[in-house]
Amino acid sequence: MRKLTHVNRQGAVRMVDVGSKPVTKRRAVAAASVYLPPAVAKAIVSNSVAKGNVFETARIGAIQAAKKTFELIPLCHQIPLSHIDIRFEMTEGDLLITSEVSAEARTGVEMEALTAASVAALIVYDMCKGIDKGMRIGPIELLEKEGGKSGTWKKKR
Repeated sequence: MRKLTHVNRQGAVRMVDVGSKPVTKRRAVAAASVYLPPAVAKAIVSNSVAKGNVFETARIGAIQAAKKTFELIPLCHQIPLSHIDIRFEMTEGDLLITSEVSAEARTGVEMEALTAASVAALIVYDMCKGIDKGMRIGPIELLEKEGGKSGTWKKKR
């Protein structure tokens, strides 16, 4: 059985010491999908949502969320991020939010990418719930990661 990395011998939760790991280039891409009822999709595309520009507000919030992941997710390390990119793609009834996060660090940036995509989806919901509360968020998933001991990983399509 694999040893639990975030639990000490007494069973107490702990933050893993990554101090001896080498600094390497890290990158992660995550995505969140949001089902949009037709009225919501129309309002977003026409930029007529009462709370303002949905994509730009969600982009700013997602960037802030990535930078604050260590404050939101217990036991995450604070990582000096070098790049955060948030993209939006509308299809028939769905919005795909993709976040890409990079850093040179001792630990990966998967949680930062996942947090950014998740928060962007929540912001879309918050800004549009006055139009229709029937939006649905999910899945939220890691698409790929690069760097570190485990190397490159890509979601199987």
